[in-house]
Amino acid sequence: MRHLWSFLAGLVVAPVTWVLVALGQDGSGRTIDRWVELGTFNTANLIEPAVYLGVAGLLFGLVGMLRVSPLGPLVAGLLLAAPYVGMLVAPFDVRDRLPDNWKVFGDPLPLLLPVRNGTLFLIGVALLVAVFSGQRWRRWPRPAPVPETGPTASAEEPPFALTDFDGPARTDDRDTPPLSLGYPDEPPTEPLPRRTAGASPWSQPPRSAERDDAD
Repeated sequence: MRHLWSFLAGLVVAPVTWVLVALGQDGSGRTIDRWVELGTFNTANLIEPAVYLGVAGLLFGLVGMLRVSPLGPLVAGLLLAAPYVGMLVAPFDVRDRLPDNWKVFGDPLPLLLPVRNGTLFLIGVALLVAVFSGQRWRRWPRPAPVPETGPTASAEEPPFALTDFDGPARTDDRDTPPLSLGYPDEPPTEPLPRRTAGASPWSQPPRSAERDDAD
């Protein structure tokens, strides 16, 4: 597809460049000759032909310098160089076939002028030389696709250390002593003696053996 678009661009750029160069050279030449006759100059008169020549140079640069298909510069170069080559074979026939009464925006269009002074042949040869650039025959390099890799457990670390909120590691339940409300240094108290049957719960509790010995 890029060869087709380049071919169409060459077909369009060649005649447009020819017309712009003819308008620019004719307007520039007549303006400078007028300055010489009057002995004074006004640079504003040279703006219009300068624009014609600038646009022609821009088109020539786009086709000849950019990395496009070589088919476009080849077609444009052959079309622009052909009239001057025809002057080498049959100059009078080529001169008679080129119209000299056309006008663009009210200005005369001398298509023979860039052919006669060799400007058209110069541009055509420059485009033909651009065809031999090796970079034009290659496609634009495409970046290699980067494989998408998901995050792995070994590559990433947690932002904080995980701690055990349940306390220290537990040992075997059989080795754990029972919980006691007493102080650890005091010996465990002896259980109170049982009451005899028929005794009132409001009666004085029986004394322990240690208190009887003390009395």
